[in-house]
Amino acid sequence: MPVVGTSSANIRPQAQAALKKSRIGELRSLCVEQHNGALVLSGVVSSFYVKQLAQEAVRALCRDIEVELVNAIRVDRGPYGNPYED
Repeated sequence: MPVVGTSSANIRPQAQAALKKSRIGELRSLCVEQHNGALVLSGVVSSFYVKQLAQEAVRALCRDIEVELVNAIRVDRGPYGNPYED
């Protein structure tokens, strides 16, 4: 669920730094953009869990200021998918 609001604060550098310092390699390769008061996360990860981790890594930056967080990260499980799903 996005944090709704608008702000002129530029938190893109802090958000990108939060992802870059992650121990999870997939998070370090994600892209962060900021447009019209929205912080947009994009890129490709291998699971919905990693997608959620990326969102939570930058959510704290959006808490105290009114910036919408848009998680546009795509999940691609590869050619074999998830062996535990039907």
